[in-house]
Amino acid sequence: MAAGPILPTHQRYNANGIPILARQTLRLREKYIILLIFATFGTFCFGAVLFIPDKVGLENVNLNIRGDVGDVVFPQIGDLNPDGGFVAHKHMDVKPGIDDFHRLQDEKNLQGKIALEMAQQKALKEAQGALVGDPDQVLNDIQQNKQQFIQVQKEEEIKKVAEEKQKVVENVEIHEVGAIGVTGGEPSDPETKERRDKVREMMIHAWKGYYDYAWGENELKPISKVGHSASIFGRSRMGATIIDGLDTLYIMGLMEQFKQGRDWVATEFKFESQAGDVSVFEVNIRFLGGLLSAYAVSGDAIFKDKAVEVGNKLLPAFNTPTGIPMAMVNVRSGSSHNWGWASGGSSILAEFGSMHLEFVYLSQITGNPVYKEKVQKVRDFLDQIDKPNGLYYNYINPKTGKWGNQHACVGALGDSFYEYLLKSWIQSDHTDNQAKKMYYDSIEAIEKRLKQETPGGLTYIGEYRSGRIERKMDHLACFSGGMFALGAAGSDKEEHYLDLGAKLTATCHQSYANTATKLGPEAFRFDGTVEAVATRNNEKYYILRPETFESYFVLWRMTKDQKYREWGWEAVQALEKYCRVEHGYSGVRDVTNPRPQHDDVQQSFFLAETLKYLYLLFSDDSLIPLDHWIMNTEAHPLPVIPKKS
Repeated sequence: MAAGPILPTHQRYNANGIPILARQTLRLREKYIILLIFATFGTFCFGAVLFIPDKVGLENVNLNIRGDVGDVVFPQIGDLNPDGGFVAHKHMDVKPGIDDFHRLQDEKNLQGKIALEMAQQKALKEAQGALVGDPDQVLNDIQQNKQQFIQVQKEEEIKKVAEEKQKVVENVEIHEVGAIGVTGGEPSDPETKERRDKVREMMIHAWKGYYDYAWGENELKPISKVGHSASIFGRSRMGATIIDGLDTLYIMGLMEQFKQGRDWVATEFKFESQAGDVSVFEVNIRFLGGLLSAYAVSGDAIFKDKAVEVGNKLLPAFNTPTGIPMAMVNVRSGSSHNWGWASGGSSILAEFGSMHLEFVYLSQITGNPVYKEKVQKVRDFLDQIDKPNGLYYNYINPKTGKWGNQHACVGALGDSFYEYLLKSWIQSDHTDNQAKKMYYDSIEAIEKRLKQETPGGLTYIGEYRSGRIERKMDHLACFSGGMFALGAAGSDKEEHYLDLGAKLTATCHQSYANTATKLGPEAFRFDGTVEAVATRNNEKYYILRPETFESYFVLWRMTKDQKYREWGWEAVQALEKYCRVEHGYSGVRDVTNPRPQHDDVQQSFFLAETLKYLYLLFSDDSLIPLDHWIMNTEAHPLPVIPKKS
């Protein structure tokens, strides 16, 4: 059998059996193969150009590629050889400043990355070192960082507060209060002027010690050079000495010191934030009275605003069935209570009976009647209650309205109640007839039941205790000489009461004269042959009290008897000799000892009362004229309120 023709096995035919002609183009796979061959060849050539010079030790390769294409492929940034060709330097032999742009940028980026990594490594090592280091050192470092942060915050806060305070200090609003006779009063007599100047210097000395060592505290311990506070002020720094001393500074013309006090009140005194219980009585006579007086003499509205703040916080104490206030009030909560020792939870006559002057004036300047209504309710209750033998006992239960212990006196526990009856009548421009009647009725009973005379010719007011008379007189009762003298003009027995006031004042002066220091004891007795002498150790101390000097001042104004100024000057000399210390004034523990020990307390009332009364004693009557002013029981002058025409 013959073999067929030899044909390509891949020959294809169409549907009619006609062979398809041979293809004229390359298949896709063949194209890829050819492209791969060219790419491999090109890569080999390009690599030869770049790497062969390094391998054979050539220093450079001259590429004489010119024209547009050459400039694009090889930008001429480096050196040019003499024939215009570009000299491509070896990477390991680059001259500074002639690298191409891309390579410089790459190096810069690489250096930045290396620096970052090194910094991170350093921080990591430091952190690791802190973790594995000395624990005390680590804790100390943390604490230092914390303290630095706190210090920065504190400094920022202090700066902010200082800016706010400065705004308050600069915002002074003065009201026209019509104050009469609040400055001046210089006497014409040179000796009296010299004595008055001495008292003024004493005030400067007392204020400076307080300012230097106890600023913002309630009182000063001038020997220890620190602040001092008694329980009557609660647990807070309320600047009692500042507020107590403001009107004295103003009256003495010490305006620099007055501004110091004024600015502290404006920026620091925030009674609403005080902590703990405070004495309603002490806050009223010292703080409310001091602020009202500062407003009355200066017209500065800040004192009025602060007085309202204080007055409002005292109001809850009056929330009792009788309206008689409790002795203590919590400033924040408003809760109130009485002293535990006060006759079965009783209120004390001298405390709840010595609020009328301040609350009436507060209503007068604010137009708010609530303050006057509170004290008037107390007055009305006392007016209608039964008074055994015409006497007001020192204790009364504010819930039941019943008297406590049968104890009556014009000394501690009773004293200023009688003073406020008289001065309320004067404050009203002699229109408060209820106060007038209650006052004269009460002193008539006191004179009848309590007044005593000694064989040596001294007159004193004893204390009534359950039907018997204790032959004793407190230093606090020495105000009564001035009270009787002041009230003489309104009675039908003017000469009698003026004489009684003079006799009582002479007895108090004798209690001073009987001591080795010429300072008066806290109490003195009339037992047997002893007259106006402190016989008990717990009655021999002197705490810078003012009551005797108050009577000197009033009797001087009423009589112009020179002996009262002489007695006052004796007191100044004794204060200087025994009470003055380097940074203020201190009370003494035993006035009968010629070398007494100091108690190291400068009482706030020393600036409010003691020095003020001595200064007024040596001043002309035009300074705080008594027909325009009355003094509260802390010697804060409040104006007489003119009666309506």
